Amino acid sequence: MDALFQAPITLALLLLNVGVSFYALSGDRSMLAELSFQPRRIWEEGEYYRFLTAGFVHVGTGHLAFNMFTLFFFGPELESVLGPAGFLILYFGSELAAHGLTFALNRDEPGYSAVGASGAVSGVVFAFVLYAPFAMLGIMFIIPMPAILFAVLYVVGSIYALRQGRDGVAGGIAHEAHLGGAVGGVLLTILLDPRSVTVFLRQIGSVIG
Repeated sequence: MDALFQAPITLALLLLNVGVSFYALSGDRSMLAELSFQPRRIWEEGEYYRFLTAGFVHVGTGHLAFNMFTLFFFGPELESVLGPAGFLILYFGSELAAHGLTFALNRDEPGYSAVGASGAVSGVVFAFVLYAPFAMLGIMFIIPMPAILFAVLYVVGSIYALRQGRDGVAGGIAHEAHLGGAVGGVLLTILLDPRSVTVFLRQIGSVIG
């Protein structure tokens, strides 16, 4: 918990996500539609604010909890490495990358609507992989798995689900947002901290060689 209080951006994002989502879910559910990511409305009505606002509302407490627990575990460590400004760029840059891919694939779909911080959080997770590819993660808080293996399975699973799912959505999950956020997170981390590539390759080399 102490690490969280030393990571002001992570703490602010957690509070903002929880506050906006709970208000939308328990107070004014019309906010879900008003803030959600709807490519067709962006394309036709110029509602570009949805590229950012959709990341602060969630469809339910389970959806919110999973994203926020992930941000809680990975955010402070990355913020300590990249600094508050760098972490802010990583988070929102990953969200924009996630929604950018979603927009490109679904801008002609009138019924498409998505919410959640999954794209931004995916970027955070994949940024972590650059620094600690062999750190053991507790997937679903139970299954131990190296971060890099989780990343590979995550990408493969998202691509497969995206190809199988109708209109880019499978099982109610916008897999293109996860994929876009992951790619955005890796690229942004490399731009913000080029040494992350050396750190990653050194750890890979120590295992292979």
